[in-house]
Amino acid sequence: MPDHTAVEEDVPAPELPVTLDMPGKVADFLHAADLEPAERDALDEGVTVRRGQGYTLRLSAVPALHRQLLDRCQPLDNAAAIPARRKARREYANRVSNLNQ
Repeated sequence: MPDHTAVEEDVPAPELPVTLDMPGKVADFLHAADLEPAERDALDEGVTVRRGQGYTLRLSAVPALHRQLLDRCQPLDNAAAIPARRKARREYANRVSNLNQ
């Protein structure tokens, strides 16, 4: 029948964008980092939300891009990093890890 098309069952569904709040200390670090164009575009499209003395960046992207950005800010997790930046990275890592559940 010409009206019916074959459906491939092995093709995974495309990932939908997810909105996460990225702490400002992580966003500042990533703005200064050498990023790929897709990562840079996602950061530039984020919405800044003021929080007390700092801010968060409300970022809408597919989960794979959130994981890439988290990998890029790995230097914030070492012992020589400022404690507030380590905490900010951990907060973002927790939000990204919750996407898998």
